[in-house]
Amino acid sequence: MKRFFSKFIVMGALIAPMFVPSLSIASDGQTTKAGIGPCFKGPIGLQLYSLRDSFKNDVPGTVAKVRAFGFRYVELAGTYGMEPKAFRNLLLEHGLKPIAGHFPYEQYRDNPESVAREAKALGLKYAGCAWIPHDGDFDDTECSKAIEVFNRAGRVLAKHGIKFFYHVHGYEFQPQGTETLFDRMMRETNPKHVTYEMDIFWVVYPGQDPVKLLQKYGKRWELLHLKDMRKGVKTGSLSGSTDVTNDVALGTGQIDLPPLLRAARKAGTKWYFIEDESPSVEQQLPESLRYLETVRF
Repeated sequence: MKRFFSKFIVMGALIAPMFVPSLSIASDGQTTKAGIGPCFKGPIGLQLYSLRDSFKNDVPGTVAKVRAFGFRYVELAGTYGMEPKAFRNLLLEHGLKPIAGHFPYEQYRDNPESVAREAKALGLKYAGCAWIPHDGDFDDTECSKAIEVFNRAGRVLAKHGIKFFYHVHGYEFQPQGTETLFDRMMRETNPKHVTYEMDIFWVVYPGQDPVKLLQKYGKRWELLHLKDMRKGVKTGSLSGSTDVTNDVALGTGQIDLPPLLRAARKAGTKWYFIEDESPSVEQQLPESLRYLETVRF
C-alpha cells in the first residue's frame, strides 16, 4: 500500500459481513443476504482506500456506496478531512463499523499516544502501520529502528485496549543470512503487543509464498488483505511498488487463493479485508465478492 501510505491521504475502510451471513450481488446490482462459503466464512471487509478517488469528491456519498455494496465493517487509512469522531459517526449512520485503521509510521515514532487517541475516537480494535519510510533498499538499520518503534507503539496502544499491527509491503523480504529482514521483524517484535496484517499481493509480488508464511507464523497473522494480481505480472521485486492496474478481481489473477484461504483459516486469521487499488475497483468488487461466495477449499 505504498501507493497510499507514502502520502497518507485517507483512512481506509474495512467492510465485512458477519461470519455466516454475507452478501451476494444480484444481476441487477442489488445486494442480497447469502452465506459466504460453504467453505469460506470470513468475516470479509473492505479497505476504504480502495475507493480513494471517490472519497476525494464525495465523502458521505462514498460511505453510502460502501454500504450499498453490502459491507458492514471497514478498515481505515485516513478520515478525508473529517474529525475522527465525526467520521466514525458517519460510518455508523450508514451501518458500517470501523475495525482497524492505518496511521503513518512517523506518528507511531513520535507520538504513539496521539494514535491511541485517534483510534479510540474512531472506535477501532486495531491500529496499524503500512509503510516504513526508507531510501533505496530497505536495510538492517531501518529494520532495527522499525522494530523499536513497533514494540514501543504496541505497548502504548495496549494500555488503551488497542492492538498494534504492521501491514507487510514486500520490501521487508531483503535477504539477511539464511533468513530475511521480515523474519527478523517477526522474531524481535513482541508477540504480546505486535501483530501482523498479510497483504497477499505484497507477499507474492516479491516472490514469497503466503501459504508457507501463514504456516510459519500462524496466529501472528490476525489480519489479511485479499487481492489478486494480474496474470503475467513478473514477481521477484522488493520495491513494494507496482502499477495499480495490476490489481484484479479475486479469482481472476495469478494468486492461488484456495490453499491460501485454507492456510489462513488454520492460522487463526481473524479479519479479512478486500483491498482493490485499481481504477476499475467498482466493477471488480462485485466480482471479488461473487468469487468468495463460490470458492472451495
